[in-house]
Order: sequence, then C-alpha cells, then structure tokens
Amino acid sequence: MASVPSLASSVEQRVSDALASALPEAGAADPLLRRSDRADFQANGILALAKKAKANPRELAATVLEGLDKGGVIKDVEVSGPGFLNITVSDEAIINTLAARAADDRLGVPLNESAGTTVIDYAQPNVAKEMHVGHLRSAVIGAAMVEILEFTGEKVIRRHHIGDWGTQFGMLIQYLLEHPHELDHKGGDEEASGEEAMSNLNRLYKASRALFDSDEEFKTRARARVVDLQAGDPRTLELWQRFVDESKIYFYSVFDKLDMDIQDPDVVGESGYNDMLVETCKLLEESGVAVRSNGALCVFFDEYKGPDGNPTPLIVQKSDGGFGYAATDLSAIRNRVTDLAATSLIYVVDARQALHFKMVFETARRAGWLNDDVKAVQLAFGTVLGKDGKPFKTREGETVRLVDLLDEAVERAAAVVREKAQDLTEEEIAERGAQVGIGAVKYADLSTSASRDYKFDLDQMVSLTGDTSVYLQYAYARIQSILRKAGEARPAAHPELELTASERALGLHLDGFGALVAEAAQEYAPHKLAAYLYQLASLYTTFYAECPVLKADTPEQVENRLFLCDLTARTLNKGMALLGIRTPEKL
Repeated sequence: MASVPSLASSVEQRVSDALASALPEAGAADPLLRRSDRADFQANGILALAKKAKANPRELAATVLEGLDKGGVIKDVEVSGPGFLNITVSDEAIINTLAARAADDRLGVPLNESAGTTVIDYAQPNVAKEMHVGHLRSAVIGAAMVEILEFTGEKVIRRHHIGDWGTQFGMLIQYLLEHPHELDHKGGDEEASGEEAMSNLNRLYKASRALFDSDEEFKTRARARVVDLQAGDPRTLELWQRFVDESKIYFYSVFDKLDMDIQDPDVVGESGYNDMLVETCKLLEESGVAVRSNGALCVFFDEYKGPDGNPTPLIVQKSDGGFGYAATDLSAIRNRVTDLAATSLIYVVDARQALHFKMVFETARRAGWLNDDVKAVQLAFGTVLGKDGKPFKTREGETVRLVDLLDEAVERAAAVVREKAQDLTEEEIAERGAQVGIGAVKYADLSTSASRDYKFDLDQMVSLTGDTSVYLQYAYARIQSILRKAGEARPAAHPELELTASERALGLHLDGFGALVAEAAQEYAPHKLAAYLYQLASLYTTFYAECPVLKADTPEQVENRLFLCDLTARTLNKGMALLGIRTPEKL
C-alpha cells in the first residue's frame, strides 16, 4: 500500500505552496512546521524568509494566509507574534487521516524501498565467562534497532561478535587436556541447561586460573597451547570448539530469558576473522596507512595523544607477531563491506570504547574500506547504575549476574500482576510476569538515551504509574478489555462528528507515529519511540477518563471512540514490538 500522508505533511505542503506563491523568488521554502500548544501546528519559516527578502514578516504572513488552500484540512489560521502562523486542523481531517492509517497494515509508517544493507554488531558476550549487567544494554538496544530498521525497509544482517579467542583459551584448553573428564557433564545425548553449562565453565575457569597463577610450568605449557590454537592444531581446536559450544548453550538460555531471538549463523566471533588478519596487516602496511614502530604495526593519529603528549597509536599487530582487537575489528569491517555488501555498519558498544572505534573507523577510511557510500557508526551506550548512582554491584561489591537480575525482575512483576489479576490462572500469572518483568527491564533501558547512564531501580520499573512499560502494557490491556465488552458495537470512523479536546489530542498524536518511527530509524534513537509511546498512553488515559466509550451519547460516537481505542491499541502493540516488548491482551 502507498505511504499514508500525515496531517502534518498535508498542512506543511499547503503552507509551502502558499509561501512559494507569495514569494516566488524564494523557490521551495520550508515552512518549519511544528506541533504547538497554541494551536495544532505553528509555521515558523516565514521569519527567515522575510529577513532574506527584506520584507515585513507579519505582512508576508498575511499574504501567505490569504493564498492558503484550506481544502477541508485546515479549519482556522491566524498570524501571531512577529509572523508565525498558528494553524488548527478540522476534526473531519483528523478522523479521515486516522482512518487511512487504520486501513494500512503498517499504520502509516513509510517503507524506504531504496534503503541499503546494515550490519549491526550487538550482544557480544565472552566465551567461558558469565554474562553480567554490563551485557544488558548492547543486547537490548541492538535488538530494538534491528526491529526498527527492518520495519522501515533496511536489509539488516545481525552480527554477534563474541569473545572466543585469545590467551585465556590456552590456559583453559591446557587444563582440560591435563584433566580430560572435567567438561563431561551429562551422559548420552542429554544436554546441559544454560545454568549447568555456565557452572561447568565457571568451575573450569577458576581451577585453570588458580593453576596458571601458581604453577610456572603450567603457565609455560598454557602459553604454548595458545600458539597451537592459532596455528590450527586439530586437537586444540576440537577442545576450543567444546568451550564455544558449551558457552552457546548458556548464552542462548540468557537470551531466551530476555525474549530475544539469536540465530547460530549470526554468531561470528573474533575467531571468524582469523584467516584475514595477515592480509589485513599486509594491505595496511603496503598502502602506508600503518607503519612499523618498535617492531609493532601501528596507525598514528595527530589528534589522539597520550598523557606524555605523544600520539597514541592504534596497534594492529604487536611486536611479538600477535594480533590485537584492532586487527580483528578491521578485518570484520573488510568482511562486512566486501562480502556482505553493507552500506552501514552499526556497533552497539560501551561508550568507554569510543576512542578505539574512532581510530578503527578512521583507519578503515584511510584504507578505503569506508567511504562516502559506506558509513560506520558506534551506537555508544552508558553504564547501568545502582540506586545510589554508582556502577551496579552486588552487596559484596561484585558485578551483578544478568540471569539473577532478570529472574528478580520477573519475580517482582509476577507479584504486581497477581495483585491486579482478576481472572488469571497461576500459569497465566507466571507467563504475564515474564512478559511484564522482561518488558520492564528493556523499557527502562530503551527509554533512556543510549549515551546516558541510567539507574536500575526494579521498584520503579514494575510500577503501574509513571514512565514504565507496565503503564503502557496496562493501557493496551485496558483497551482490549473495552473492545471485548463492546458487544455488537464495532470500531468505525465517523469524520462528521465533533471531537472533544482529549479526542483531538489523542488523534493528532496517533497521526505522528509514521514520522516518529522513521526518525527513530534514521537517528538510531529507540528512546524517541519509547517517549512517543509513553505520551500516547498518557493521552489515552486522559481520553479514557474524560470520554465515556461504551456509554457515549450516540451509537456513532460509541463507534468513533472504539475506533480511536482500537487504533491506539494497534499503535501501542506495533511500537512496543519494535522495542522487543510484549503487550499481553489481559493483565
């Protein structure tokens, strides 16, 4: 279906045409249309145009007003202040536009058919290590951006760049070779649970680390084993693969709790780029982008200096011949641009790695792998803080396990659902508890601008009031309850009816959904979608309090209000789905 024009775009076009007619020499002019608390919209573009044309802005505004085609869309216009236009649209136009949105499966969200291919790098846990609270934001923000970009037309390739290579594997593999029965957790085909898999890996990691730190001969053997791993020794690789497979059982169990779909082909860890590292270094050195310095292959930048005032280099290859993160990240860019034909690369990575990625991206630009047609962006995120405003830790000062945090959120949410539940079974309460608890965690993260830190406060997250996902989920469930009770009455648009102030406010906000989703996609800003949905639920709450739905004055008014309810529910449902959050029919 063709894109549904919003009321804002219709009004903007009419003002733009009137501006062009009043001041032909200005060419196509932007009316700078904004939502306003003085009318439905305000056009502010006349001031800049008048200044440019050396005209009186109020006189120009009056001329524009005179030539404005109201055409059943605009009800009233007045010149205000130094030359603003305050514009009120008709009730008929609001309902007609919403009816067009309701008839569109996409709810008026434009589909960009010329969009490119985005590779999004997110949810990057480490093999043989437990996932903690620090892993939450990359997974949640990345998954939401995947949904938003795909819905707006982008071809999205997911990449989970797991930490599955490096010196600690020499230690783990050597320990396992010397203690061969320690990884066997089950007999036959029975598979370990995520918790069992992680418990095994934790035990092995601690035991091998203790031996590594206390036994110099074992340390020497472990370091030699790293060389065997990098050289592709079959027995070493076989044991390394067991660590990776065991870790994946655990990762997938955590992602399953987070209600996130992670597919095996999307998991391409550091090891996936091993075969490219030598060539990457060769290409950088031969092109002069990287140079040898004290035996290491480095890229230098005038703008990045260390505490001593000397330039801080990006080290691509160490003096002992080993490769660092930079070599892997640059090889990944080559792979994503060349083999996957990406036009955009998004890295959902902790803000503290900003300098590393600035240097990696600049190196890739100098090498020609990134250019005007291919961009790379770090979608940097801040830290999860405790209620005290300090990095979130347990009482013992340890990093909080992600599984514990998610389990507690579900437990708290189930208590809230149980308290409110009227006709839910225990099984349904448990199911809703998971949907509400996980939704609460995701929403708290996504409703904060990614670059900012935020406080993790479960009491607030599962609250029925305030800017929480539970508030939005209850608004949705309330509408479903009304629709179930409507009996023979059905949602139907009635453009001939006069609207109340709260109906108008709700309708105008619903009309902005398409433009908002497009903006969230363009700016990689899921928090803008969360803010839109919270405002939608708030406007609906006001409408619900002020406008009887099933007991409205006339059958037509009942149908029209049911129509507003239904479109609000569909918009909440779609918007929440784009954030990765469920909307239960009953709560």
